[in-house]
Amino acid sequence: MGKRDDLIAKYADDLRNKCGMEPDMALLTKVTIGCGPSIYNDDASTVAGSQPSELETVKTNFLMKKLGLSDSPALMEGINAAIETYGKSERNKYRAVIYYMLTKRFNKESVYR
Repeated sequence: MGKRDDLIAKYADDLRNKCGMEPDMALLTKVTIGCGPSIYNDDASTVAGSQPSELETVKTNFLMKKLGLSDSPALMEGINAAIETYGKSERNKYRAVIYYMLTKRFNKESVYR
């Protein structure tokens, strides 16, 4: 297994053990690949759930640009719900896991097909 496969396995564990959901491995793999090289960078691979600027970036760059959603209060509600599901006290909120949860929440799996 390569480094990316190891990370995908770690993200799947987080989804199962910290978020209480069984991941769709094909979708999780595609979301992880979509994150690009950021998954290998300690800082870029995580989402700072307590920084408004970081959450705004997730909203703009992922939800609006990547998933094609229109700006609305529901976007930030979705981000906050994903952070809550992951656990606010969880130090490492992996970007791929957050993006996976948001993709599922907004029913945008088709973006990755």
